[in-house]
Amino acid sequence: MYSESDLEAAVAAGAISDEAANALRAHVASQQSRAGLMAPGSMADEENIRLVTGFNDIFVAIACLLVIFSGLFVGGSRYVWLGGLLTAVACWLMAELFTRKRRMALPSIVILVAFEVGLGMFGGGLVANLLPTHAVTHQHWFNKELLTWHSFERHAWETALIGLSAAVLAVIGAVAHWFRFRVAITVAAGNAALVLLLLSVLAWATGQELDANPILAPAALACGLAVFAYAMRWDLSDRERRTQRADIAFWLHLLAAPLIAHPLFFWVGVFGANEVSWQQAIGVLVVYILFAVVALIVDRRALLVSALLYVLAALNELLDSVGRVETNLALATLFVGAGLLALSVFWASLRRALLIRLPQTWRDRLPPSRSAVSPRSSASAAPAG
Repeated sequence: MYSESDLEAAVAAGAISDEAANALRAHVASQQSRAGLMAPGSMADEENIRLVTGFNDIFVAIACLLVIFSGLFVGGSRYVWLGGLLTAVACWLMAELFTRKRRMALPSIVILVAFEVGLGMFGGGLVANLLPTHAVTHQHWFNKELLTWHSFERHAWETALIGLSAAVLAVIGAVAHWFRFRVAITVAAGNAALVLLLLSVLAWATGQELDANPILAPAALACGLAVFAYAMRWDLSDRERRTQRADIAFWLHLLAAPLIAHPLFFWVGVFGANEVSWQQAIGVLVVYILFAVVALIVDRRALLVSALLYVLAALNELLDSVGRVETNLALATLFVGAGLLALSVFWASLRRALLIRLPQTWRDRLPPSRSAVSPRSSASAAPAG
């Protein structure tokens, strides 16, 4: 019996075409559906993503992480660019073996992320060395005495230029990595680098500090919506989610969610506030419910996972403001966890109820909803013995 990794390796080696592999996947899925082993649309509804095929994937990923960490800290804080360069080179060499030849999923993801980080450190570190810090004098009165101290800082445009150089190299690296290895997460990594590139250009053009730049929040939201639209383009091209296009869409949705959520929650006012009011907490929950509705319609739980941290932080601050200091985090995780568990149990039925209310043209393009298969029919279709 051939596994999904075997099919991908055969396509990469040129033994069979991508169309032939997709036809084989469709044939196997239809056979399983007829036998009652898999409900129609269940492959799309379960949002399958291949991460681990065996413990060897975890073992290799751990070994790769050890090599990556050693490379990152070679240059220390003074020569960040050197550590980034060594990491990027090591990751490319490891990808030649574990990604191109062995097609191992989890190590490939770890290697790709580290490769992008290494390139960013290399580009940003080089520019940082060319833009030395300047001394800034600070004065403060304390007990009728004027205290003076110095700090070494960079101008806002210099910080933006460092981020810009890191993003440019990361984009180039993502493009080269995609054409060489064809890892699904590479498309999301390249888009993340493009977003960083755009935000760095805006920060450099405005010359304001990142945390006080009023244009970055709407720009991040626009980038998030653009990434979401791009993810839907991949999703709609593979409604049954049988090919690598579905994996690419998964990682793009995982990137789009925080880009959309962060500006919205920022405007609600939960970031930087000493206390979170009930009105702000309700605003956070409303935003997250809207995320849940969109996630149900497009059948992507990744949207909820990426925005989950913001909800936990807001509920934690809310409970902290009412005095439950010791148990606030436990209560916040309990509330959110219980809600997500209930959503996972009723996911298929809720999604069907939402899809019925959408136009037929939308339903024809969105991933199909899983139809119920009774345990009796599945049991009767199972082979005896």
